Parts: sequence; C-alpha cells; structure tokens
Amino acid sequence: MGFIELLLIAVSMSMDAFAVSICKGLSVRRVTAKQCLAVGVWFGGFQGLMPMIGFVLTSLFASLITSISHWIAFGLLVFIGGNMIREALDKDVEEVDDSFSFMTMLTLAVATSIDALAMGVTLNLEGANILLAAPLIAVTTAVLSPIGLKVGNAFGTRYKNKAEFVGGLVLVGLGVKILLEGLGVL
Repeated sequence: MGFIELLLIAVSMSMDAFAVSICKGLSVRRVTAKQCLAVGVWFGGFQGLMPMIGFVLTSLFASLITSISHWIAFGLLVFIGGNMIREALDKDVEEVDDSFSFMTMLTLAVATSIDALAMGVTLNLEGANILLAAPLIAVTTAVLSPIGLKVGNAFGTRYKNKAEFVGGLVLVGLGVKILLEGLGVL
C-alpha cells in the first residue's frame, strides 16, 4: 500500500470526525482556539490509536486469516464506506450539543474512531506500514477536525453529508481494488 493510498485512507477516515466537528461548530456562537484544539486532539488522537489496536489484534491471528485477507479487507472497507454513504444520505436531523466536556469528547472520539479500529485490521492484512499510517490518519484528522468546526460555525451543515459521502466512496473503491488485486485481476 503506497503513500497516496494511505493518504486517501487518512482523509476518508477523518470524515466522520470532520462531520461531527461541523455539528459541534453549529452548536457554538463563536469558535475558540481551545475548542479547535479539543476536537483536533480528541479526534486525531483516537483516529491514530484505534488503527494501531486493530493492527496489533490482527497480528495475533494472522496465521488464521492470511489466505482470505483480501476478502476480509474488501468486506471491512465496503462495510465502513457503505455505512458512511448511508449516513450521508440519511435525512434525519442530528441533535447538536454545544458541550466540550471530557465525557462528551471521549464519547464522540470513540464513536468516530470505531471504523479506524477495523481499518487497522485492513492495514495489517495489506501489509501497510502502521508506523506511517496511524500518525498520518491522526494528523489528517487533527487538522481537518478544527476546519470542520469552523465550517460548521460559518456555513452550517451544507458540507457534512458531502464529506461523509465522498469518504465512503473512496473506501469502497479501495476495497474493490484490494479484492481485485487479491484475486489476481489487477
């Protein structure tokens, strides 16, 4: 897995946190540097930590899944990407909460990074360098989350669904590519 693919994954993985940051931006009258730092550290930190956990867990069971790894990677990426697309197309209005408390941010950080845990499994199965991938995902998310906060505060929810939809499409596309490579088609 090359740097461009890892960068696409990093941007795609950050879209959930970006979307939540947009919602947080809607909830505040004025975005502060402290709030930008909070979303960057919480979301970036968890987005970087979770793939490492998934990567390590997969290492423990590598001998059992090597022969079907391309199918597992395909399934996880299509599941994660499809879920992002479904959420983007969902017309339900999300409730906006203006709290940046420890428990609120912890809950949001964990919720937005669960898919990053599955991505860690995929990265391991594809032989990716986790020491490059995890920090790249963390930094990308840490940069994009404060931008999402500002966008939400300035423009509302106009970009939330579009960001999730594009991120989901990229992950589904990568999943198809991995499957085709594993089957020897590419």
